[in-house]
Amino acid sequence: MFVCKLNPMRFTTIAKHQRLLSREPSILSSIALTRFKSSNPFNTGILFVPQQEAWVVERMGKFKRILEPGLNFLIPFLDRVGYVQSLKELAIDVPKQSAVTLDNVTLNIDGVLYLRVNDPYLASYGVEDPEFAITQLAQTTMRSELGKISLDKVFRERENLNFAIVESLNKASASWGLVCFRYEIRDIKLPNRVQEAMQMQVEAERKKRAAILDSEGIREADINVAEGKRQSTILASEADQQEQINRAQGEANALLAVAEAKAKGIRLIADALKETDGYNAATLKVAESYVEAFGKLAKSTNTVIIPSNTSDVSSMVTQAMSIYKTLTSKSKQSRRLSEEDK
Repeated sequence: MFVCKLNPMRFTTIAKHQRLLSREPSILSSIALTRFKSSNPFNTGILFVPQQEAWVVERMGKFKRILEPGLNFLIPFLDRVGYVQSLKELAIDVPKQSAVTLDNVTLNIDGVLYLRVNDPYLASYGVEDPEFAITQLAQTTMRSELGKISLDKVFRERENLNFAIVESLNKASASWGLVCFRYEIRDIKLPNRVQEAMQMQVEAERKKRAAILDSEGIREADINVAEGKRQSTILASEADQQEQINRAQGEANALLAVAEAKAKGIRLIADALKETDGYNAATLKVAESYVEAFGKLAKSTNTVIIPSNTSDVSSMVTQAMSIYKTLTSKSKQSRRLSEEDK
């Protein structure tokens, strides 16, 4: 005949939750999500411990040892399995709670706590209900940490807030044989008025950014137009300057070409005068020019200045040649004097 001995911790936990429920109905969700442990295995002398579990054995009510996974032998009636601890990582739901931020805004916030039993002995004898204790500690720590920061920083510093909670939990739960890996804030609910005010703030910020972008676009457009006009004016002035330079260079080249042509013509005349009968040719040329000049003067104006003896053309040519001879002799004299000075 075998007698199944149930774990008294189960009834203690149920009674405790019933008392809490009668005082505070809001913890109903917490009780619904609390895991109740099954009854401890009966000592049949030969026990098989599953992997990732630790069975705490008591001999006549006193701690004896912790059974390892696999085959184990116990003394019937003297030894009993007092506690069964799971060594797997547990995800515990932290119920929703109210917390007040530094700027006096009330938030409803909940989370998920990830932990594992590190020391089965301390988890069995250090605290009556490890999961319930760590959940309550997580709630109080969350309220304490939220009271240190403002509402705006709650969303920006969510990761730092989780880290601070985990650090505080590990300091307190070390004597319970538990180690907390991480705490994640799952949901943050704001009051309706605060949420509406934040929504209005977000819309105002968006309108502000839109207005800034519009003004920056207009400014960039005006800058581009002004820059285009400036570049156009510069290019036009450079084109005018280049045109004037080209025109001046063309005129200079034309004047230089005319001067070179005149100089070449003078050199050719000088070379021709040096040859035989050059003087006679020059005399003929002067006479022709003289007569041609009088002819043009008569065509261009009604007033004509003529010499007293117009019938004597030879005398006019002789007079012109005498002027030419005088100039030639003076030129030869000046050349001779310059050669003597050298």
